[in-house]
Amino acid sequence: MSVEEWQSEGVAGALHRPDGDPLAVVVLAHGAGGDHNAVILRRIAEELCDRRIAVARIDLPYRQKRPKGPPHPSGAAADRAGIAAACDAFRGQSTGPLIVGGHSYGGRQASMTVAENPDIADGLLLTSYPLHPPGRPEKMRTDHLPSITKPVLVVHGATDPFGTTDELTAAIAMIPSPTRFLDLPKVGHDLKPDRSGAPRLIATEVLDFFSIG
Repeated sequence: MSVEEWQSEGVAGALHRPDGDPLAVVVLAHGAGGDHNAVILRRIAEELCDRRIAVARIDLPYRQKRPKGPPHPSGAAADRAGIAAACDAFRGQSTGPLIVGGHSYGGRQASMTVAENPDIADGLLLTSYPLHPPGRPEKMRTDHLPSITKPVLVVHGATDPFGTTDELTAAIAMIPSPTRFLDLPKVGHDLKPDRSGAPRLIATEVLDFFSIG
């Protein structure tokens, strides 16, 4: 396995290349407060790469502009355009499927990108989808879910304040394409990647659910 920094045409991040020809490509975007070096993204990338999947961890456009701070709602469309550009940039890394997604905000924007433009990816991997702001269940972020036509793997921590297990289950039922819900007990929004075993479980589910290999 090798890891290299990547910078081209507005796409920035790191690319994990497995030994041998990749079976698939996964493009992952970070959460609102993070960047492409977020622990959860690195651990998932390592586990997937061990299974012969190339993984691109990307910085969203707002993060490329400034090293810290949350995204502004006015920049969400640009972030989605950045995700689409990353999918185009990394599609050629494998003749297999391309899966796009990310953690929290990154996953949400990836899901909206695929809802708007299904051809950019063959599936979605969403970890800790921020279904609503903590304590604000009336602010559900579900309007685009019925427009998703690609398979979706959702990974959720059972104590995540951004959505309960029941709330996520109901939201996922709105997606017309095949879905799988991996609900992890005793972990919250960050999924505790160095303690919970979540990255290994996620990698195993990715290969099985998306029929890779």
